[in-house]
Amino acid sequence: MKLQIQPLQRKMEQAMQLLEKRFFERSELIRLLLLGIMSGENALLIGPPGTAKSQMARSIAQLFGSEHWFDYLLTRFTTPDEIFGPVSLQQLKQDLYVRKTAGYLPTAQFAFLDEIFKANSAILNALLSILNERVYFNGREKEQVPLLFLIAASNELPEDYEQLSALYDRFLIRYEVGYLKTASSYEAMFNQTQEQLPVVFSLYDVKDVQAAARQAALPESLVYFLYRLKQDLEEKEFMLSDRRWSKIGQVWKTSAVLNGRDTVSLWDTIFTPHMLWDVPEDLPVLQEVFEQRFTEALKAEIANELPLRQYEQVAQKWLDKESELQSFQFRKELGSKMGKETAETYRAMLEQCRWELEETARELKNRLVAWLQKEKDLEAYIRGKNYLILKAETYTVKFAHLRVEGERILQVLQGLYRTIFDKEIPGIDYDYTL
Repeated sequence: MKLQIQPLQRKMEQAMQLLEKRFFERSELIRLLLLGIMSGENALLIGPPGTAKSQMARSIAQLFGSEHWFDYLLTRFTTPDEIFGPVSLQQLKQDLYVRKTAGYLPTAQFAFLDEIFKANSAILNALLSILNERVYFNGREKEQVPLLFLIAASNELPEDYEQLSALYDRFLIRYEVGYLKTASSYEAMFNQTQEQLPVVFSLYDVKDVQAAARQAALPESLVYFLYRLKQDLEEKEFMLSDRRWSKIGQVWKTSAVLNGRDTVSLWDTIFTPHMLWDVPEDLPVLQEVFEQRFTEALKAEIANELPLRQYEQVAQKWLDKESELQSFQFRKELGSKMGKETAETYRAMLEQCRWELEETARELKNRLVAWLQKEKDLEAYIRGKNYLILKAETYTVKFAHLRVEGERILQVLQGLYRTIFDKEIPGIDYDYTL
């Protein structure tokens, strides 16, 4: 059955609005968690007590109306019985070590584990297969776990991080949650409702999205983008497992499906930095690396509308010959003698230069004018690419930078023409002050 994208998008919009009215300054996190649910990826929230991490998890579960919800605060004294269910005494009489899992984590569809890193090794080891393969080993039996989404939280990362790396790696989405910062948020906090959220989604919505995402295509250009990003990070000594890279691609596919596409676009990658870091302090560096790669990919993507590289190549070609052509023009004005063949070569080169500079400048100018028109409604254009984008103005700046680069190339072309031919390029009237 084909996924009905418009009703799903309306549900996503409604869910975001409901959560944003309850959780202030959490808009990016809300979008990221909803994307995580639809992708079937686990999320880890890092932040001090009192930042509504558990309340956020419970509220998201309410949107799905799930009765199979498991919520637990872990300590170093928590036993496996408390998480996976008590051992069946009836089975134990038959020399079978089997847990009664009904009502516990192995039968939950949504789960929240607070202070996850304080759990003992017996619990953490059992969690590994649940988090990744959605399988629980109950005695000799391997049980399929219906878990759709698990949010874990911790006030801080553990000091013995390396010993927990296998567990940590299973949380693709990481987010640092801080205290509220603005006065308006504090004012609204005292007036917020505590009513239970309405059911917005069905569990079939998640399953349908995930089924469609498995069929979505990841273009070669974005596979290369991912690989180049991997190389960039490794140069800065950030190492990610192949599992995480693979899951990042799957989240991109899910984003494409949520936006009504069967092929991933560059705009589906925007939340990637929150899937890269191991410690929150690394996020700014990783964000910068990602943004550089994103801008480069954006430039390549819009090459049909504004082929800056092509125009740059024309400008550079004649910049390299500028002194040579100027010399010829000067010798010609002075009446200096030169061989007939040499003179013909330079005249042909001048004519080719004139034609290429004029044609390139006119085409670039027309594209820049059209680009300026597009910039008037760029935010709507960007949200049309991905409605989960929170601050479209962040990306409008990238488009403006590309236009400025195009204007710089146009100025180079005009300057070259002026230097070589001692006049302006005819038909070029562009307002650089806009």
